Amino acid sequence: MDRVALRGLKARGYHGVFPEERREGQTFVVDLVLGLDTRPAAADDDLAKTVHYGIVAEEVVAVVEGEPVNLIETLAERIAQACLKHEGVQEAEVTVHKPDAPITVPFDDVTVTITRSRV
Repeated sequence: MDRVALRGLKARGYHGVFPEERREGQTFVVDLVLGLDTRPAAADDDLAKTVHYGIVAEEVVAVVEGEPVNLIETLAERIAQACLKHEGVQEAEVTVHKPDAPITVPFDDVTVTITRSRV
């Protein structure tokens, strides 16, 4: 399986279990690795035979900016399901970064990574 990756998609969301997270929001960063067969697109040099990563990026940002959830695990699941709706995408690895998580000790990042595939 071939891979198409998008790294560092940024969007403001209102996800989290604490009231201040829901009220103030924060920036979330998303990395995607989509598994698909790119041979048909490459053979015909045809965008319609692969995944349009620009559209995927817009859809992912819309999910992050959309309905708030408590957990970034839930957010990652919603993003994965949006990616798998694209014909040809057989697998989606999604990493959601929450660099401004409300943690009381110094840290660089909090991430959740999931991999989902067509069943």
